[in-house]
Amino acid sequence: MTHKNLVLSYFSLFTSFGTLFCCALPSLFVVLGMGATVAGFVGFVPQIVILSEYKIWVFAASGVLITSSLFWLYSQRNAPCPIDPHLALSCKVARKWSVRVTLFSAGMWT
Repeated sequence: MTHKNLVLSYFSLFTSFGTLFCCALPSLFVVLGMGATVAGFVGFVPQIVILSEYKIWVFAASGVLITSSLFWLYSQRNAPCPIDPHLALSCKVARKWSVRVTLFSAGMWT
């Protein structure tokens, strides 16, 4: 796996986490009747209100990021990991978590 592929793998993981914390989890909490949790989160991180003012753009951008992440992960599913055992383990763990988080994000987004 090249350095570029490793960076893209971690980028995919962190954009998925960002989408979860920004959009998907607050929506899930409200649907499950935990609006107070969302209110507490907004009280703790008041900048999240700015995102809600542009929710259509944020939702569209997160959809584009998740979709591109899914395509990228699919295209890299058979990419080799480094021969070094430590790097190979890191590569496999990052790839596994990237797929899990991205699929969870896509499910939540849908």
